[in-house]
Amino acid sequence: MPPVLSRARFHELVNGFAGRQVVLYGDLVLDRFILGAPKRISREAPVIILRFEGQRDIPGGGANALANLASLGGMPLPVGVVGDDEPGHALLAGLRARGIDIGSILVAPGLRTVTKVRVLAGGATSLRHQVARYDIEERLAPDDTRLERVLDALRQVGGRAAAAAVSDYGYGAVWRSGLATLRAALPAGALIVVDSRFALDSLAGVDGATPNLEELAAAAGHDLSSDEEIGAAAEALRHKMGCRFLVATRGSQGSTLVEAGEPVRHLPVFGSDQVADVTGAGDTVLATLTLGLAAGASPVEAATLANLAGGIVVTKLGTATVFPPELHRAIDQAPFLHD
Repeated sequence: MPPVLSRARFHELVNGFAGRQVVLYGDLVLDRFILGAPKRISREAPVIILRFEGQRDIPGGGANALANLASLGGMPLPVGVVGDDEPGHALLAGLRARGIDIGSILVAPGLRTVTKVRVLAGGATSLRHQVARYDIEERLAPDDTRLERVLDALRQVGGRAAAAAVSDYGYGAVWRSGLATLRAALPAGALIVVDSRFALDSLAGVDGATPNLEELAAAAGHDLSSDEEIGAAAEALRHKMGCRFLVATRGSQGSTLVEAGEPVRHLPVFGSDQVADVTGAGDTVLATLTLGLAAGASPVEAATLANLAGGIVVTKLGTATVFPPELHRAIDQAPFLHD
């Protein structure tokens, strides 16, 4: 018989987020938004000329998961790398402004901070739309000696955490030795959840994973269309990784949870299936799921909370975060929960 998902229990879990210490180990990214108003078509080329109106710098990638951990009331313990450059300092300033202790983040001279620059255009009375994007990228090699300091940071903060989230965007901060060091540093019983863009099936030794549908299809080697195919692919990946549970996020179709010894569960989307922006939604899911586990939630409870948070954040434009009052309202409104 499926567990009864009671509103009172979920309100209790969200209240329990406050002060929970969670390691966020991963690739830290700066999301930079350049805002402009259309001016005219260029005479030099068939492109729109924009009048610059402003710039917004927001934590992205693993740093967005950090921001969500903080906005939900948790106490994130970040381990990652940024460059000793202007974007790196802007990212650290953004994290500090959110009350996050950045003392365990490595600042590496000579490294370019991963920065995703999006150019948004729109008028005073219209929504801004993304018209261009460029990425500034640099990957750390597995033998980069600076990564030894990442291992030291994991040893330093791991013992204080109730759970750990791993955000792997493929920029080199996450590798097998780092995961092994994190596991050894965590207290007994603390769970590790990983979100990996390219290497999910090679990251063994974790307790849970959060692939999106595209990543799940890549691991399966074929397109996935039905609930049955998605459930089977999720279970196959969970078994290959040797993890306890896996939550496959499916955008406007909600998410699918597979857990060892339990039937497949398809969690319906919360709110409208018309999304405004999916930027960073996976980071919100990772943060909420891991924080839920740290607060004592079962995998199905944590996955349900993460599903609610994902439904909230996709209604917001740009890289965004979720707050406890929003989750409490969603708990009261979700038709699949019980009084």
